[in-house]
Order: sequence, then C-alpha cells, then structure tokens
Amino acid sequence: MSASELAEAEEARQRKRVPWGVIALVLLTGLALIRNGSGEFDQGPPQPATAAAADSRVPGGGFAGAVRPVAYAPPARIRIPAIQVDAPIIPVGLDGDGWVGAPPPEDPNLAGWFTGAVTPGEKGTAVVVGHVDNQLGPAVFYALGALRKGSRVEVDRQDGKTVVFEIYGVEVFEKDNFPGDRVYGSKGSAELRVITCGGGFSEQDGYAGNVVTFARLVEVR
Repeated sequence: MSASELAEAEEARQRKRVPWGVIALVLLTGLALIRNGSGEFDQGPPQPATAAAADSRVPGGGFAGAVRPVAYAPPARIRIPAIQVDAPIIPVGLDGDGWVGAPPPEDPNLAGWFTGAVTPGEKGTAVVVGHVDNQLGPAVFYALGALRKGSRVEVDRQDGKTVVFEIYGVEVFEKDNFPGDRVYGSKGSAELRVITCGGGFSEQDGYAGNVVTFARLVEVR
C-alpha cells in the first residue's frame, strides 16, 4: 500500500470512527455458533482462570516495557504461539444492526480487525475478533481462555512491521453486563483486545459471554 493510499485509508477510518459507547455491548452475538455434538467438544472451550484477570487498579496491567506506538497500517496476520494460533486477518465493520461484524464462519482459521478502531500498534485500543467454534468444531480462538499473563500476541501489518503485545489479563464477561468502557477505552498507549465468545452455552441463545484478552504493545520489529 502506497503512502497516499495509507493516508486516504486513515482519513476514511477517522470519518468512520464509531464511539465505543454506541457500539452494542453484545459485541460478538454473531459468533455464538452451536458446538457440534461430538463428545470431544461437549465440555466447551477453556475459560479464563481467576488469576488471569487484569488488575483494573493499575493502568495497563502494571508492567513496564511498553514501546512507542507506530503509525496507521492495517493488520495482515495474527499469531499467538502459546495456543498455536496463526491466522490471516480481514477487516470487519458494523453489520446491518449496528453490531461489530465477524469473519465468515465457514473458515475456522480467520480473524477480523474492527475497522472502527485503531490498527494494532497505533496509540489507542485495537480490536481483533474471531470465532470460538463452528458447527464442525473448534475455530481460531477456541483456546483463547487458556492464555495467561505474560503470553505474547504478534500481529503482522501491511507496512511490513510486526507488532508484539504482552497479555496482562484474560477475562470472560457476560454479554448483558459487558464493561465497554473498560474493554475498549484508550489507556494512553497502544493496546490490543482479542475477543471471542465464551461463558455458559445454550442451544437457544448460544454463548452467554465474551472472552477478552487485554494486551499492551511491547515490541516493534
């Protein structure tokens, strides 16, 4: 992407920026897909441990080592070595009902970057979403709830840079009581949220909550 194309994309993004308070707090309702009925997946995806919760009293999780944010550039790929995630990223926006869209469920190894937020590595809070499963079994972020503090998330960007984030919290929130300001609000640095469905599950309503991974930029290479 040329410099002029990047500038045009940034201008368009700023025009389309949606205040987080306006976005539905049932962010990933479209990701609440029914697990298949095989015995292997009857227990559902792993859920975050209490010890993995972010310390809300300390901005950014209370660790040093954050680095200077970088300029706008769309993401291309996400890797989370601790849970063997290596997936392409496509842009997603708001659907017809005003909720954040999701990648096509037919491809289980696909993540989506929400274009209403910053790009990963920019100052602010970037958001990457993905399915926990589909009707055939686990999808890209099935194991997200198993992550622990200190794990790394790597995002390749279209400008050739790779931005690396360190996780400082993993939590599950009920969709009916989703803390939008806490999850999406800017912390004054470059942060990333990786989100999928989680919590309790019913065939009628799907997943009751969202698993949210909190991470801050610690390396650019």
